[in-house]
Amino acid sequence: MRRLLLIPVLTLFATPMLFAQGSTPKPGTLEWGPAPAGFPRGAQMALISGDPARPGAFRIQLKMPDGYRIPPHFHTSEENIQVKQGTFLVGMGDVFDASKTRAMKPGEEGTVPANGHHFAQAQGETIVSVAAIGPFAMTYINPPDDPRKSARP
Repeated sequence: MRRLLLIPVLTLFATPMLFAQGSTPKPGTLEWGPAPAGFPRGAQMALISGDPARPGAFRIQLKMPDGYRIPPHFHTSEENIQVKQGTFLVGMGDVFDASKTRAMKPGEEGTVPANGHHFAQAQGETIVSVAAIGPFAMTYINPPDDPRKSARP
């Protein structure tokens, strides 16, 4: 009888792990589209899990062309970043200063704290995985830097 009870209990614990393993798409199967209007034009985004517009955990990948810049901004939740391809230059502060960036290479991970003012630039075509808690919000330090404030074709 004890053995029969153990099987359903193990199944309850194992099921979430099986779903978690299956939630990461295989390379080359991501569905890329234009990044949301809060990002400067030119980036593409792929949703990995969750929904950035709703409360709860989400993961996306952001693909940026060489030289792509994200002006100083912040988010209301912590942002966990992992570089998949290229070099991601990240700096902290209210003014974009390329000399104050840290170069993150493929496989490197980092965390930007909630409300931490930061900026970034891609060196080579760069892909980063970003995990955070939604709803995702992006507030630019300098309002004219916000692409939502200008016409976006």
